[in-house]
Amino acid sequence: MSVTDALLAYCLAATLLTLTPGLDTALILRTASVEGGKKAFHAALGIDAGCFVWGALVAFGLGALIAVSEVAYNLLKWCGAAYLLWLGVQLLFRPRESFTASAANGSKSTNWFLRGLLGNVLNPKMGVFYVSFLPQFIPAGHAPMEWTFLLVAIHVLIGTLWSLTLILATRSVSGALSKPTVVKWMDRSTGLLFMAFAAKLAFSKR
Repeated sequence: MSVTDALLAYCLAATLLTLTPGLDTALILRTASVEGGKKAFHAALGIDAGCFVWGALVAFGLGALIAVSEVAYNLLKWCGAAYLLWLGVQLLFRPRESFTASAANGSKSTNWFLRGLLGNVLNPKMGVFYVSFLPQFIPAGHAPMEWTFLLVAIHVLIGTLWSLTLILATRSVSGALSKPTVVKWMDRSTGLLFMAFAAKLAFSKR
């Protein structure tokens, strides 16, 4: 596989995978819809940072441990599931009515970058995905470490563009989505979705 063929094939595969709805998409859409594009972009940057963390782990060989060690995989899996469950319970049972500075739950102080980062880093499937997926697109004779970071950077770029698209798409409906009843509904729906992702992750296998 030539360098050009590898990059084209990877860009296509990474784009299709990015467009597949998942936890990241749910987090971006919910945050952008009811809290604004700025906070949603912070969450997107956190998700991107998580990709680079996994890329570094894979590049230095630690990600392979997650792929082959049942104990390591399960430990990270349960940590990730517990984190998602905690987020889901908070949103389901403590929904907000608004996202102003005086909101009861203090959304202004929420660190959306950290939430995006933890949601990504605590998902062991990202490590398994990078370990099994990225090497397929590294041309023979090229340095694996440099190529790993290059492929992760491409994935992050595609993901960031998709996140910006989602954020911009919510602007036309932001007024309606800021109503108290809608905010509560969004919180509770997202909470249920996060809990479903937690259950899916907890019972997943490599």
